[in-house]
Amino acid sequence: MFTGIITGVGRIAAVHDLGSSSSHGKRLGIAAPAGYLDDVGLGDSIALNGACMTVTSLDPAQQRFTVDISAESLDKTAGLAESGAGVNLEKALRASDRLGGHIVSGHVDGIGTVSRFAPVGESWELRILAPASLARFLAYKGSITVNGVSLTVNAVDGARFAVNLIPHTLAVTTLWQLTSGRPVNLEVDLVARYVARLREFE
Repeated sequence: MFTGIITGVGRIAAVHDLGSSSSHGKRLGIAAPAGYLDDVGLGDSIALNGACMTVTSLDPAQQRFTVDISAESLDKTAGLAESGAGVNLEKALRASDRLGGHIVSGHVDGIGTVSRFAPVGESWELRILAPASLARFLAYKGSITVNGVSLTVNAVDGARFAVNLIPHTLAVTTLWQLTSGRPVNLEVDLVARYVARLREFE
């Protein structure tokens, strides 16, 4: 489990094919910030842009680690096979950690598209068009995860929603790199998902 509070920004340093066909996945080499891997071990979970991945090799001296990502995961996420791209990192939640954002599973529910990213006062407004299937999970003042970042929904219109990004969020994540038309990984609020499922049995 995760919280959507980004603990570091890494970079996809290498992308290697795990096979010769489109049914094979890829091995990603991730460059991490200095000291980030000091408490990480093989098999640990780290979310990359909101997608939970397993550490398959580790080189703390070089501040590098690898993850293997399946073709299915690549098909259901965005921005995880672009060599040189920045990625939001979050280590898995420990039982003793603070829940600073909201409960996040690290499973991407859909890929949204940025429709507007512009300054509003001292902050920035980010508008996103989500897949129609996720519209029922979007609520005013509810939680949403965008590329792994826990955010509060400020406006909703069908499958379109808006969030406000303060300067601190832009400084410690990769969201400042977003532009209109860019795809983003979305995870809806876990509680909303279970409520929707329970209502199917009413």
